[in-house]
This record gives sequence, structure tokens and C-alpha cells, in this order.
Amino acid sequence: MKLKIKYILFVSFLHIILILLSLRMFKENIYYFLAAEVFILCTIIIAIILYKQFIQPVQTLSSGLESLKDKDFTMKLITTGHYEMDQLIGVYNKMIGQLREERLKQKEQHFFLEKLVQASPAGIIILDFDGFITNINPAAESFLGLSSDKIIGKTCKKINSRLAKALNKLPPGTSEIIPMSGMKTYRCQKASFVDRGFNHHFILIEELTDELLKTERKAYEKVIRMMSHEINNSVGAVNSILSSSLNYKDKLAQKDQDQFENAINVAMERNIHLNKFMGNFADIVRIPQPTKKKTDLHQLLKKVHTLMQNELEKRRIEWEWQLQKETFLLEMDEQQMEQVLVNIFKNAVEAIEKNGRITVATSAKQLIIRDNGKGIPEDIQQKLFTPFFSTKKNGQGIGLTLTREILLNHGFKFSLETNKKSETEFVVEF
Repeated sequence: MKLKIKYILFVSFLHIILILLSLRMFKENIYYFLAAEVFILCTIIIAIILYKQFIQPVQTLSSGLESLKDKDFTMKLITTGHYEMDQLIGVYNKMIGQLREERLKQKEQHFFLEKLVQASPAGIIILDFDGFITNINPAAESFLGLSSDKIIGKTCKKINSRLAKALNKLPPGTSEIIPMSGMKTYRCQKASFVDRGFNHHFILIEELTDELLKTERKAYEKVIRMMSHEINNSVGAVNSILSSSLNYKDKLAQKDQDQFENAINVAMERNIHLNKFMGNFADIVRIPQPTKKKTDLHQLLKKVHTLMQNELEKRRIEWEWQLQKETFLLEMDEQQMEQVLVNIFKNAVEAIEKNGRITVATSAKQLIIRDNGKGIPEDIQQKLFTPFFSTKKNGQGIGLTLTREILLNHGFKFSLETNKKSETEFVVEF
């Protein structure tokens, strides 16, 4: 029951009693009765005045409470002229002012944080208490390769992305380096924050690809130059000595001369092979910057196909074209890109071995070379494009390293993965 109703009921009950008592005086003494009526009238007037003085400020405070319920921190109360009530109203107005300032400050901080998250070059994924994604910034969308509408409301485990699957295994409070597709490398950290008393996790993703490539390139270029210099000098000197040694074969017994000459020639031939072997590595360091000019990619693809034709027929490998109808002109170094395509097609042929299919498809900004060979194992996937890494018995790991350097110099994005259909795709984005 409200306070004003209690007050009205109490005052009404009290005056009803007084009126009943004054009616008894009416029979005994008319003057006492009139005096009693005047007294009752005065108490009614006083009760009304007190009602206004007590109940009206309470109603004022009630309206203030309603504004607090509605989260409206702009309304201030007007003083009533009563000392005690004005003190209470003063405290209320001060509290409202502080709440308004705190709310404004919180909104400004939230707005700044939201802008910072959206503009950050690092990927940021925010999770709720149950691990569902509640927010994601554009950088994280780019890293995952999906739009926010396909990510928000799901757990990392349910997202169709290799990086998301790796993030799902990331323990809270840890940081890991995660290589993807043998080319992209990310530093991922999973941390937590408290919101309304509950722990929420967020994931920070930083791409390290460019930094690692620069460091990696400087390291192997230095090693290759040093090795190439030492081997060239040594091979030249050793072959010179071996060649001079042949002059002494006539001093040997007749039966030993042929064996001696053969051993010297084998050693010299081996030195020549070693020199060529080292030259292959040196070629990577000496790759010139591309001389770009407008080139028809379709014509270049058909040219490389002609080069591979005999090998394809020998291995009984089908070749399928899925080229766009329009001419595909690109700014590129034709000779360097021809070498890239030869390496890609050669790897596809070797992966198939025999009786398979290679599909070449182009779209507005993309080239896809797909084969149905043996595919790339998960443990090998992350090592692709690592300098001088090879799964072949006598491989040097030159092909993919050379391909990587040429495509990077052209500014083309690329990836090499085995899809769900067990088909291996080399994708180049222009």
C-alpha cells in the first residue's frame, strides 16, 4: 500500500472519530459543539497542508526513481523549500550528475574501443562465456577468409576454416605461432577479460608472414652466397689439380693407367655436378626484379601446355580447360611467370604419376591449377614453400622456393592446398 493512501486513511479515520465525538456534544452543549467543529475544520486544513508538504516531495522523488529505471540521467529535481527534503534532492541531483558523466565517459570509451578494434591490423575475435563468437573485426575476417555473418554466433570449431580449427585448439592464456598453407604464418594469443562478473575470452591474431619472409630471405641469401663462393673457388682449384694429375698417368704401369684416368674423370665430373647443384641455389638469390608488360595469360598457359604435352601423353594424364571467355591480360614478366607455371604443372604431373586429370581454370582475378593426385599430407602442408624443403628423394626444394620468390616479386597472392575432394589446388590471385 502506498504511503499517501495510508496517510489519507489515517487522517480520515481520525476525523471520523472526532466528528462522532462532536455529535455527542451537540446534545449537551451547542457552544462546545461549534468549537469542536472549528477545531475539526482546522485539523482538516492542517492535514491537507501536511499532505502537500510530505507527499508532494515523495512524488517528486518517485518521478526521479522512474527516470532512473528508464536510464534517463538528464532530469534533475527542483527544490521544495523544505530543508530536509532539499538536502535529499541535492544528493539525488549530485548522484544523477555523476551517473550522467560516467555514462557519457563509458560511451566515449566504448566508441573509441570499437573504432580501435575495427581499425586494428591485428585480427580480434571476441567470445562469450560459452565460447561463441560475439564480435570480429575486418582483419580477423580477412585472416579466416569468411565474412562476419558466417562467423558470429558460432564456435571456432564450427567454422569452415583451417585457421579457425587451429584457434579452437589454442589453450586460454597462451600464445602460439601457427603456420597455414605453408605460406601464411600467424601469432595467435588467447586471453580473457571480465564483463559483468563473467570471464570472456578473446583471440588476438597477428600476421608474421612478411617479417618472417624478410628475415628468412636475408638468412638463406647470406648462406648461399658464402657457400657458392667457397665451392666455386674450391671446385676450380681441385679440377685444375686433377687435370694436371692426368699428365702423370704415363708414369704408371700400363694396367693402372686406364683405372687412374677413369678415377680422375669421375672426380672432375662430380665437381662439375656440385658446381651446377650450387648454381641452382644461387639462381634464387639472383632472381631479377620482374620486367612487367601486358601479357595474355591464356596464351602463356597454352604455351606451357604444349611444352608438357609429351609428358602428359606418356603418363596418360587428361588436361581440362576452364578458361573465362574474355582475354586475360596481366602486367607480368612473361619469362618468369612461364618458369612458375612450368614448376606448378611439373609438380602436378609428378603428384598424379599416371592416369589422372589436371584442370586449369581462370576467373576475373584468379588462376586455379587443380590435380587429382595423391594430395598433400597435413604434416607436409605447413612446410610448403619453406626454402629448400622437398619431399622428393633427390629433390633440392628449388622449384617451390623459386615460384614463391617470383610470385612475391609480382605482388600476387597464392596458396597450395588439398581440398575436401582430395584435389590439390594451386591458386594465384592477381
